[in-house]
Amino acid sequence: MHDINILIIEDTPEESDALSKVLLANNYNIVGVARSLQEALTMFYNTKVDILIVDVFLDGTPDGITFAETINIVPDARRPFVFLTSSTDRQIFERAKLTQPFSYLIKPFNELEILYAIEMAVEKFYGQTDVFLSEEEDTVISTEYLFIKKGKALKKVFLSDIIYIEVEEKYCNIITEKEKFVILISLTKILELLDNSDFCRTHRNYIVNIEKITEIIPGDNLILLPGNHKATLSDTYKNIIKKVRTLK
Repeated sequence: MHDINILIIEDTPEESDALSKVLLANNYNIVGVARSLQEALTMFYNTKVDILIVDVFLDGTPDGITFAETINIVPDARRPFVFLTSSTDRQIFERAKLTQPFSYLIKPFNELEILYAIEMAVEKFYGQTDVFLSEEEDTVISTEYLFIKKGKALKKVFLSDIIYIEVEEKYCNIITEKEKFVILISLTKILELLDNSDFCRTHRNYIVNIEKITEIIPGDNLILLPGNHKATLSDTYKNIIKKVRTLK
């Protein structure tokens, strides 16, 4: 991965130096190293940050968790982060878990573990650069296409090219034949924007383009789609079978 900006929040110089060495050797950009909660917040709000590596304890207090709680409050400020800690305290872990970190790693860190954690966090959070940061930015949609925000522009995506849509927490992954988009919008909201004669909900986490279905396997609760894609078919939504022409 290239051009990924990482902010390290770590109060032990030996730890941050070792981490920096690993990240730089793997082509990541380190935009700063914060030693305290205040430094972390100042750097975060004044620097372009893509992902954070956060020590749970700063100067003996769980300020790393406080930092995560703080940035999670503001939707536009939310960024993926990975916790690093030497603590095995269950209560600390439970509090940290509520902030939805992408990984919770125990020190001393393993080089491969930290690299894998960063890569998975970036891919899962961003998918790519096509991300809506706020539901206030409405999707422009017609009967044939929608526009998805990409940087400072809006990219046209034909509805007929969408294979399926999957929800992950607050985000919807829109999977097309050529690319993937990640939008901050609820599945219910996006269903309101789509024609239910073309798109059908098959599970609480899935919407599929009926025209793209290649096979339905009711017994396995499975729908097969182009490009080796699959969607779950739950019992609640098996009435999708009534929407496709069937020969018996």
